[in-house]
Amino acid sequence: MIKITDRVMGMEYAIRDVLVAAKQLEKQGKKILYFNIGDPVAYGFETPEHVRRALYEATNKGYNGYADSQGVLPLREAVCEREKRVNGVDLTPENIIVTSGTAEGINFLFGAIVESGDEILVPGPAYPQYISIPKFYGGKAVTYRTIEEEGWKPDLDDLRKKIKKRTRAVVLINPNNPTGAHVDESGIKEIVDIVTERRVLLISDEIYDQLVFERKGFSTAAIAKDVPMIVMNGVSKTYVAPGWRVGWMCFHHPNGELDELKDSLMREARIRLSANAPCQYAAAEALRGPQDHIPVLVEELKKRRDIMIKRFNDIPGLSCVKPEGAFYAFPKVAMHKKKWKDDKEFVLDLLKETGVLFVYGSGFDPTYGSGHFRTVILPPIEMINEAMDKLDTYMQSKK
Repeated sequence: MIKITDRVMGMEYAIRDVLVAAKQLEKQGKKILYFNIGDPVAYGFETPEHVRRALYEATNKGYNGYADSQGVLPLREAVCEREKRVNGVDLTPENIIVTSGTAEGINFLFGAIVESGDEILVPGPAYPQYISIPKFYGGKAVTYRTIEEEGWKPDLDDLRKKIKKRTRAVVLINPNNPTGAHVDESGIKEIVDIVTERRVLLISDEIYDQLVFERKGFSTAAIAKDVPMIVMNGVSKTYVAPGWRVGWMCFHHPNGELDELKDSLMREARIRLSANAPCQYAAAEALRGPQDHIPVLVEELKKRRDIMIKRFNDIPGLSCVKPEGAFYAFPKVAMHKKKWKDDKEFVLDLLKETGVLFVYGSGFDPTYGSGHFRTVILPPIEMINEAMDKLDTYMQSKK
């Protein structure tokens, strides 16, 4: 009797959608090996002790009421200090908006700039929220090609070609979710040159910026200098605190070019009241306190990545480009074998037969994600090998 809107009925989030089938099988007694969600806590990694202590102290100090809608000042100041220390970028607290994770920031941003018929250019494949949320607001996400054979490097000619009259922004996710690709300094510079030439907003998602394996990470704002852009970040990944839901948007606009946009996002922020108050104070301590857990985390992820990628590439019918950052890999399935009609059927059939849960690649983009699946590289080595053994047996049975 209640009509549900088309904008909600059309929403998808493959990372959690696959859980429905997994939970049903689990209720029937099947053991499930979860490789679907980018939550380091779920695989035994711990939020640094001094950060957890800061949360306890924040609650004891009485920071349990509503916070400033823009975010508590200590956190916004800590973000500025962090950007200066890590990236050499100058910011002021007035140009930071704290959000309930980067997900809320993405929602705020597209709610402010996307109307019916507008387009957002995102890398293909991309984190699903960058595809679903523009659609929710009546717009469309257009994916620009990334080249698998070149480590999922952005195809700059394709990016340039796809910027149209209704393009409102270009998104760069670096390192990338789901591929783990890491765009280097020269690649960022070329993307910046394109968006500057075409006069569109650049959105740089840098939530995995310190989780880079072989080389130094690069800040888009540090390379772009005076180009107006918005940088997204938070404590979920590097600081192992995804459940805290603390993220932020940094407005880089030396001449105030984004003042009107920032004002519109503050209107949205005030409507939702505030992000989690005590977690914001603890997040400030995460940014200011010891950072020695980061190289340990990176080294452990690198070890697990190397084992997993070797296993994938040793299995007939699979191949996988080695990710350079984040904690994902994006293997390719030999779909031409005609054993499955698409990558979603592959993932669900694998789940049913083996209990190993991945995420189908088309959930990250029907065009450039098709024929692939995403895995996290977070699980312990024993779990990785158990899943790879099951996957190997499964693929052998499909010859």
